Amino acid sequence: MTITAYLTQTADDHARLLHTPPEQKYGHTGTGADLAAGSAGIALVHIERASCGRDNWRTAHSFIQSAAGGPVSDHDTSGLFLGAPALAFVLHAAAGTTSRYRTGLGDLDQPLAQLAHRRTQAAMTRIQQRRPAAFAEYDVFSGLTGIGALLLRRDPGGSALEQVLTYLVALTRPLPAGDRALPGWWVSHDPTRKAPAGYPGHANLGAAHGIAGPLALLAQAARKGITVEGQHQAIADICRWLYRWHRDEDGTCWWPEHLGAEDLRSGRSRQTGPARPSWCYGTPGIARAGQLAALALADRTLQQHFEDALLGCLGDETQLEQLSNAGLCHGWAGTFQTAWRAAADAATPALRHQLPRLADKLAAAAAQPHGHGPGLLTGTAGTALALHTAATDTAPTCGWDACLLIN
Repeated sequence: MTITAYLTQTADDHARLLHTPPEQKYGHTGTGADLAAGSAGIALVHIERASCGRDNWRTAHSFIQSAAGGPVSDHDTSGLFLGAPALAFVLHAAAGTTSRYRTGLGDLDQPLAQLAHRRTQAAMTRIQQRRPAAFAEYDVFSGLTGIGALLLRRDPGGSALEQVLTYLVALTRPLPAGDRALPGWWVSHDPTRKAPAGYPGHANLGAAHGIAGPLALLAQAARKGITVEGQHQAIADICRWLYRWHRDEDGTCWWPEHLGAEDLRSGRSRQTGPARPSWCYGTPGIARAGQLAALALADRTLQQHFEDALLGCLGDETQLEQLSNAGLCHGWAGTFQTAWRAAADAATPALRHQLPRLADKLAAAAAQPHGHGPGLLTGTAGTALALHTAATDTAPTCGWDACLLIN
């Protein structure tokens, strides 16, 4: 059996494991309009397969019905991975250029725009009051970066996206803190979202909860000609900050996952080596955001820097051994999908040459038993989608990986 045939079979096998929508338990994660672990995220597998003719639309529709079958919140706690934005992302992926789900999408567009306006207004008020942020304000999963990613697909010329981009530009400006200045995305809680007494806060660098997520959205919008005042400067400022904090040891470039107050005072991260090379926190997610930024700025030197960083990471077996599962968020699926997207835009063919080896590793990891459930972010669905990309060697037809800000 050829490697392509093997990857195709493995992708098919994973999709077959996801044939029945989970039982609905409204008010709990893992069901309904939950992109991370519920029917909404799993629907993307069947939408992608139906879109490219590998399955029929009946299965996809059953998961969409499951996702939309209960209460779908557009309250201020909803974001790209939960509630109305999650459902809209899935319906948009299913609709493509057709009229499918037009009514459902039309019903969601206005509440989503209103959600974005409310949340940007609250975030700008927080900035004016010189208070630190929280992940939920700006990140990909719950925050305005994720909502902006949806708006870039649904309503790229609308005022809601304009306000999100304006906010993200403001987020990049230093946050005054006594006699010093902190990064504008400084959060008061720790990386686990807890705020123990006396904790001074931290600045996160990763794609999931750190500044790499806003950078990716600002860059993607700019590449489509959608800009607000200060956007290109904000992109350049973030890239400069990332360059300031990168580590280059033995020819391998990497970034710390986060920086504390002592790191900023000393000018050096206490992290002694690269952590796992995942999409969420590791070099792949950061390097892809930086590559997108370089493309938006038409800066070939900067592009080379980020592509070299990703290439060095993917060629370092010591780093790759830290990936312990096949999942999308912090496992092989996310690393492969991110590398595939970066290779498609790369100035050098060297990244593309890494893909067959990474596909082998993804398939090997997918063959191992796991206890992470059927969901998109850490479970079978995310693995199935990355395997599909590996098997077809083509960009996702439905654009499902826009939820990771890598395309």
